[in-house]
Amino acid sequence: MIKNMTPLSMAESLKYMKDQEAKAFIKKFAKISEKDAENLRKKLGELNLIKLNEKHISKIIDFVPEEKEEVQTILPDSNLDDQEKDAILTAIKENQ
Repeated sequence: MIKNMTPLSMAESLKYMKDQEAKAFIKKFAKISEKDAENLRKKLGELNLIKLNEKHISKIIDFVPEEKEEVQTILPDSNLDDQEKDAILTAIKENQ
């Protein structure tokens, strides 16, 4: 039975996995640790950007963009302006 559907990044999903092979596979592609992913989710949520939803945050955590163009490529449907993209990039830099 599904109790809650919350989009998670690859790093955040590790704590729910029991299969060690699957965990090892995910760790190859996750760019940040589980703890860093949780901290980044918190920082991005604190930005209170209306255009940024939970799915977007998970994508940002998975890809960890470094430039505005990368943010736009990851989130083509979000219509973020430059100030919002700068805020996201600042949150990412502060988390590293």
